[in-house]
Amino acid sequence: MGTVNFSIPDEIKQAFNEAFAGQNKSAVIAELMREAVERVAQRQRSRSAIDRIVRRRAAAPLRSTQRLQAAREKGRP
Repeated sequence: MGTVNFSIPDEIKQAFNEAFAGQNKSAVIAELMREAVERVAQRQRSRSAIDRIVRRRAAAPLRSTQRLQAAREKGRP
């Protein structure tokens, strides 16, 4: 298991200690770090998906408004 050592402002330390009083602070920090890593990974997946959509859209054939409307209405009662 690794060890992390970093400095934080005193007011953050105090607020953290109050918020997580009676809990295993190392476990809390580890979970918060896990969540932060997952948020970054999710943002990267989202950006990648958006990039793929934009590339596909740029290559998609253009359709007239009339053709799109006809496709929407096709098969409707």
